[in-house]
Amino acid sequence: MVSERSLAVLHAIVSDYVSSNEPVGSKAIVDRHRFGVSAATIRNDMALLEEDELIAQPHTSSGRVPTDKGYRLYVDTLAKIRPLSTAQRSAIERFLGESADLDDVMARTVRLLSQLTNQVAVAQYPSLRRTVVRHIDLVAVGEDRVLCVLILGSGVVEQQIARLPASRVTEAWVHGLRERIAKATVGGDVETAADAVAKLDTSIDEWAQPDETDLVRRVLEVVSSQLRANRTDRIAIAGAANLSRPGEFAGSLHVVLEAIEEQVTLLRLFDELVQDGRDVSASIGRENEAYGLSAASIIASSYESEGTSVSRLGVLGPMRMDYAGNIAAVRAVARYLNRLLGEDL
Repeated sequence: MVSERSLAVLHAIVSDYVSSNEPVGSKAIVDRHRFGVSAATIRNDMALLEEDELIAQPHTSSGRVPTDKGYRLYVDTLAKIRPLSTAQRSAIERFLGESADLDDVMARTVRLLSQLTNQVAVAQYPSLRRTVVRHIDLVAVGEDRVLCVLILGSGVVEQQIARLPASRVTEAWVHGLRERIAKATVGGDVETAADAVAKLDTSIDEWAQPDETDLVRRVLEVVSSQLRANRTDRIAIAGAANLSRPGEFAGSLHVVLEAIEEQVTLLRLFDELVQDGRDVSASIGRENEAYGLSAASIIASSYESEGTSVSRLGVLGPMRMDYAGNIAAVRAVARYLNRLLGEDL
């Protein structure tokens, strides 16, 4: 059991090490913090912390640095997460409030979170599998092109061109095909609509003219790809350049970069983190070993918007990070996203 003073010493070591990136000695703790005891007493506390593997001595005659176990105890015993300043909260609302659409929201979210924390920011797009398909339109925009427009209840608008042989692209033909696709999909959710389009494709010989099947199938392929894009997990990432700070990951930087590139890994890790019931969770060092990120820490939260399931966001960086500040930033951005995505963009 760590004593109250030893725990306070651990907090001092973490705070000073995060700030200076230098091992922390007993004299520095006495000089910077008001413990009211001698350096010898602080050394005794540090010896106990070292026995418990909460701190370590990287070099002979050097000070001490926190271990991943020490960071875990530090995070678990943070008495108070300092809130963001009024100016920071206003900046979040102003910057995200200027977003034009969902893609802009996600790009701004990770850019802002990266700037607030100086870490890699990751945000999962809202899962739209259960979002209603509000409107589907087909518009002839040339002799050989049809514009496919998909509008979801969340405000997402997808537009994609289907290129067709010119011989059968008439307004009447396009209108008839639009009516058939819309009847099968509009009003249902994205998941159901994608299944309906797949059924139209498999039964195409039953309702399309023999010489039209190739044309119809090309349009169905485009509509299907639009629907699939909105039921697939997607993430936005910003701040990868923050990983290049000297000494943070030593020889494991390539492993971290590979994990970031492999988005499925990040999604699994973030999903596991937010299931512990806390509004903001942290996973530190060896706790991430199964994902190849034993030198990293992850802080994650969740948000949701009307008509969607829960999505994740957070930051990834070295174990030596400002946990209190980063937790506050992730929490604030997640809460604002909850409000923003409940409105029409």
